[in-house]
Amino acid sequence: MSARFNLGIQSYCFRKFLPMPELVSALEEAGLSTVEIWPEHLHWKLARPEREAALALLKQNGISVSAYGAVNFEDDEAAARPIFAFAQELGIEWLTTTWVAPDAYALIDRLSEEYGVKVAIHNHGRNHHYGAFDQVQEVFSQTSPRFGLCLDTAWFLDAGCDPVEAIDVFQDRLQGVHLKDFVFDDQGGHQDVIIGTGGLDLPLFMQRLRDVSFDGYLSIEYEGDPDNPLPQVQECVRVIQEVIDTL
Repeated sequence: MSARFNLGIQSYCFRKFLPMPELVSALEEAGLSTVEIWPEHLHWKLARPEREAALALLKQNGISVSAYGAVNFEDDEAAARPIFAFAQELGIEWLTTTWVAPDAYALIDRLSEEYGVKVAIHNHGRNHHYGAFDQVQEVFSQTSPRFGLCLDTAWFLDAGCDPVEAIDVFQDRLQGVHLKDFVFDDQGGHQDVIIGTGGLDLPLFMQRLRDVSFDGYLSIEYEGDPDNPLPQVQECVRVIQEVIDTL
């Protein structure tokens, strides 16, 4: 029996497919029915009728929302509260964030508890404030378990960190995964590639997720070829599913 993973995609992969019908079509062609919504596809500030129409379209096409983001938080309750309210409206468990101001930890923790929506900080490479293990651990040392990690495999590679090791280091805080892969040139520049063909040991990574009984959101994030990402996304789906089927 294969491991039970709910494979989805971060809709930023289809960032040139902004109207919701185009996104739905791309998801269907990719063979995916789960999506982590990027705010430009469905913004929390949209008027209620527009939001409801977009959500209805997703539901009509059998597409579920796993998470929402990435969003950022400052110490501003008036700005943060509508984001949590929208996540609650979506019926999701996780918000992905690339930045929570340190002076906002208490506020975001309180709103997370109030709305029943967790906050998954997203590591984003060597130049990012959540780049390496110690930077992520510093956040977790100051926050409750409502703060967790959205583990981006390629960006940990960029920071010189092992994504497989990250599963063990952050097992108790692992809320989501962005499956992504890079190759690097001699200057350290990165390029998106089909997941498992760059620096990521995909079989080992997925086996370790299974071993720790990971049950968070699992999103493909292939950012290459923004004008025509579908063939590469379809190949990512194929290779990931092949690995999952062996577990």
